[in-house]
Amino acid sequence: MDPFDIFDTVSELRARGRPFCLVTVVRTEAATSARAGAKAAVTEEGEVIGHLGGACVTRAVREAGQAALDSGAPRVIRVKPSETVVALHDADGAEVYKSGCPSGGTVELMIEPFALPPTICIFGASPIARSVAGHGLLAGYRVALAEGVSCAGEVRRFEGEEIAALGLGPRDTVVVASQGQRDLACLKAALESDAGRVSMVASRKKAGVLSERLLAAGMDAGRLGRLKAPAGLDIGAVDPAEIALSILAEIVAWRRTAGDLGRGGTGLSTRGQIGG
Repeated sequence: MDPFDIFDTVSELRARGRPFCLVTVVRTEAATSARAGAKAAVTEEGEVIGHLGGACVTRAVREAGQAALDSGAPRVIRVKPSETVVALHDADGAEVYKSGCPSGGTVELMIEPFALPPTICIFGASPIARSVAGHGLLAGYRVALAEGVSCAGEVRRFEGEEIAALGLGPRDTVVVASQGQRDLACLKAALESDAGRVSMVASRKKAGVLSERLLAAGMDAGRLGRLKAPAGLDIGAVDPAEIALSILAEIVAWRRTAGDLGRGGTGLSTRGQIGG
């Protein structure tokens, strides 16, 4: 018996917390090595774990899998002989990929993306930091706080400024709300991460001074260019809960426009709340 079990693979990928797609062969037509019901996982790096058919199917699945991860939406694709393809979509909406495989068969596949919610990593123990954490949890984000910072919900933890173990990626955000407590070290760690967005609860002047220090210390200007300060949308917020709400609103706006597509820019207003 084949020891491979796609559901074991899915469980392992979910435990790692990184995005992937589950791909299922829905239907085949004519001669093909694929079989209806066959399943495989496609990782964000393009690795195909399992058997779905020949090389043409594998190439199509890699491309369509990445598109599904970018959009967050499932999709149906058909891999068809090149000579039969007349449009990029069939009449029922399925995306069409050309196959040059000698079998000449058609394979229809369902691609279902999976990703854990993005992480909001928060530096600081200030009322604003704790409020951002609370708002983030309510909105369904994963939240990371330093050890010792109180929070009513379940959060990820890190020590000091050591956030590398969180595995932050393009869909994740770092909010620096340290407000006078190791601001430079926190900002440096935030900008050195692979998070798609970094914002800071600080005035433009303060953020500018800290940025100049990091630049002088050798930080790449491209990383510094990711910083948004002051953090948050300009909604006239005053108290910590309101400022935190403006910060979360900005994160949501970024996520629903550029964030989940792995792009750093947002075109959002640079006016925000000032603190610290």
